[in-house]
Amino acid sequence: MKLKLFLTIMTAVLVSACQQKPQEHQQDFVRVENGHFVKNGQPYYYVGTNFWYGAILGSEGQGGDRERLGKELDLMKEMGIDNLRILVGSDGERGVKTKVEPTLQEAPGVYNDTILAGLDYLLQELGKRDMVAVLYLNNSWEWSGGYGFYLEHAGAGKQPRPDDVGYPAFMEAMSQYATNEKAHQLFYDYVRFILSRTNRYTGLAYKDDPAIMSWQIGNEPRAFSKEALPAFEKWLAEASALIRELDPNHLISVGSEGAWGCEGDFYAWERICSDPNIDYCNIHLWPYNWGWAKADSLIENLPRAEANTKEYIDRHLTICDKIKKPLVMEEFGYPRDGFKFTLDTPTKGRDGFYDYVFSLVGDNAEQGGYFAGCNFWGWGGLAKPAHEQWQPGDDYTNDPAQEAQGLNSVFAGDASTLAVIKHQVERMNKLTK
Repeated sequence: MKLKLFLTIMTAVLVSACQQKPQEHQQDFVRVENGHFVKNGQPYYYVGTNFWYGAILGSEGQGGDRERLGKELDLMKEMGIDNLRILVGSDGERGVKTKVEPTLQEAPGVYNDTILAGLDYLLQELGKRDMVAVLYLNNSWEWSGGYGFYLEHAGAGKQPRPDDVGYPAFMEAMSQYATNEKAHQLFYDYVRFILSRTNRYTGLAYKDDPAIMSWQIGNEPRAFSKEALPAFEKWLAEASALIRELDPNHLISVGSEGAWGCEGDFYAWERICSDPNIDYCNIHLWPYNWGWAKADSLIENLPRAEANTKEYIDRHLTICDKIKKPLVMEEFGYPRDGFKFTLDTPTKGRDGFYDYVFSLVGDNAEQGGYFAGCNFWGWGGLAKPAHEQWQPGDDYTNDPAQEAQGLNSVFAGDASTLAVIKHQVERMNKLTK
């Protein structure tokens, strides 16, 4: 009788422990409380980076390099960079110039398991180092498939690429995506597949993994026309609701550039961010791309770039204060001096711009400031670019295949830029204590 009672008690204890396991992990998730990030019970302000190729490095197939991945993560962790924005995987056929490869989703529902293993491995390694990932699921731009991939498989015909037809024609074609319900459904199938996965190395369901900070709908999702904005907003609301249904544990973000990605409409951005399923707000900022700094005068144009940057951030922070959600500037970059790409080129202009942006993060934190984090674009680390135009077999930098290799990446040898980043990390650490 005593043995039977003992076994009954032990069974109940084991069942209870199994049921509570996700809750134990849940305590470690990054949260938003009262409009601010919280991690491990402490305020969370951070300096992060973009590391879109992390899942590819984590694979054992084409492009995989787990030894390099470990070194990169250790180097970033040592510097205090603990927040990495990462592409889940690219879409479409291989062998397309200016597009990321190897691809994860070769056709709707057809997946490259080596990239899935790479993502599993990456999340395991992040968890070991108490680092977190922001994982984006789609892309409005051509370099990883995204919109164009889904449109083609929804029956909209072959979609143009900017390197063939130019960006105006490309963007006009991509404006179809906002209203193409079949393309949306194909994307939702992909979301269901990814979010329902269990990590083969850790045994954790993705929804229970604290190494994921946020699911992000896409990289710079855009309507691409004012007329498409209502349908665009509807799609984002549907996507965020689906993600919340599949995974109630993690934060959800859009991946937006801000008003720049909403056809200049700040009210549209406010409506998107006000959705109850969106936990925090994003903006991106590109002084060179947006005409605030010129290739031949990057250093001379710094004052104008900084002034415009401050105005852009402040207009979005006013909205964040209104809707009580934190803001992350998760992409920003500045070319190397002289608009040159070789690793021995100085980075005085970039260092100055980074230092200015960093100084704004956490500003007025004691008074409830909402500017909580930034992810610079991006981490090139130990890469040694072999060609200005990326080719299969070259090291991955954070400059995608359609951009010059070395344009915006920060490499392990960029001592002055790393010093600026390290200084900001130390300042952020003081805000969390």
